[in-house]
Amino acid sequence: MVCVIAIVAMLAAILLPNLSHQTSRPRLEAYAVETAALLKSDRTAAIRHRAPVSTLVDAQERRLRSGWDGRMLEVPEDVTVTAMLPVRCNDRPAGSAIMFFATGMSCGGVIVLSRLGAGYEIRVNWLTGGIEIAPRGTL
Repeated sequence: MVCVIAIVAMLAAILLPNLSHQTSRPRLEAYAVETAALLKSDRTAAIRHRAPVSTLVDAQERRLRSGWDGRMLEVPEDVTVTAMLPVRCNDRPAGSAIMFFATGMSCGGVIVLSRLGAGYEIRVNWLTGGIEIAPRGTL
């Protein structure tokens, strides 16, 4: 019995420190909320200043950068970022950005933050520019 307890204690000592470095589900949701807030901030800036604002999305590097104030959001390595963005926006190549117009409209797009089959979609409506967060997979 003492040997079994010792083995379990050794396994816990090895595995528990590694678990703290992984992104938890509540933290993944917090990243989705931060992403939506950055997008909403750029949309608001476009409307307020009557000028287009683009939020740059670098899915490979897991980064978003505000086109208005340069604020950067970086997601941890254990979170997968996927971006489904339009190829063209306003008759120009869109690149890797979500553009907001002075009217509040947008070219739209979806950013997915996921980890271990669960995650969140941050959707930008092309017509209204509205931003919503939707759960994805088993949370």
